[in-house]
Amino acid sequence: MPAHDSSGMTSEQGLEDLDAAALAYAARVSAGERAAAREELTRQCLPFAGRMARRYRGRGEQQDDLEQVARLGLVKAIDRYDPERGSFTAYAVITISGEIKRHFRDKTWGVHVPRRVQDLSLEVGHATMVLTTTLSRTPTAAELAAHLRVAEPAVREAQESSAGYTPASLNAPVAGEGSGELGDLLGGADRELESVDDKLTVSRLLLRLPARERQMLAMRFYGNRTQAEIAAELGISQMHVSRLLSRALGWLREAMLSDNPPSWEGNPCRDHPMQVSVHRGDGALTVRVRGEVDRDTAERLRIGLRHAVAAAGDDRLVVDLTGVPLVDAAGVAVLHDAAAAASVASVGLTIAGAQPFVARILGVSGLSALIPPS
Repeated sequence: MPAHDSSGMTSEQGLEDLDAAALAYAARVSAGERAAAREELTRQCLPFAGRMARRYRGRGEQQDDLEQVARLGLVKAIDRYDPERGSFTAYAVITISGEIKRHFRDKTWGVHVPRRVQDLSLEVGHATMVLTTTLSRTPTAAELAAHLRVAEPAVREAQESSAGYTPASLNAPVAGEGSGELGDLLGGADRELESVDDKLTVSRLLLRLPARERQMLAMRFYGNRTQAEIAAELGISQMHVSRLLSRALGWLREAMLSDNPPSWEGNPCRDHPMQVSVHRGDGALTVRVRGEVDRDTAERLRIGLRHAVAAAGDDRLVVDLTGVPLVDAAGVAVLHDAAAAASVASVGLTIAGAQPFVARILGVSGLSALIPPS
């Protein structure tokens, strides 16, 4: 009566005979005898490897390729076999099955899928065939999960990922009227394509703006921040933020509509956007300020006014704000500091040329006494 292997199939060469041949091979000592015994054991085990390969037929891979992979696993099992660890055929089944599964995982999938999902997908496929025969219907995901002793979501993931084993070709012909391929039906017109040039142009123009204006634009239009929130974070007034944003947007619009972008005139020099000059004459030391006085420039003005107070001597000190379009809280604090220093040094300090908006700021800040009447 023919013997049965672990898969339930009969064989001409029984498993006990193969185990005995493997033990005889392992007992060989000399290189010549061991090579001959290895070749004979491999020849005897080839039908066994073929039966292992046939267990995986019908899964989209050529049978000849599967047999080659199974024989490779057989050779590895023979070379690595240790008689002290048990039966050769049991070890060979594990080694050959692992080699075939590795082949399916690494060589046959059309789309990259994680290893655990690939292995489970093979088990789900095999379990589906077994349960379909037993139940005379297609098993549910819950039944497969109970059979494999895994979670139901894992079974569903394996079933969905199995579509990546042989993905549909985009060059597949489309059935129906007309001629065409599957790829022709996918995708559509990109409505944003026409705006690519404008986006690239704006990106380059933004690099020409000062860092503070770029930061404000990013916070306003990318961070969806309000002007009040921007002002609080940057330490300036909300009106100052509004003016800076309006000026930056106006410059961007003009630059987008012209072949040669205009130069940025908001701040002539980013390192020192405010200019301070000192002139003496007619019994007065005049400090002329040009540019915005804000958190970024206030400290420089403070130092300049302190030096002017020390150098004034018997002359009056006049702070000319004709060229200042805006003064924020930091600038007001600097002027208060200069007034206090001038009082201590007994130097008369007046503020001249303040524009109406700046004059209102100074008035509500307690500096109106320093502004002589028109």
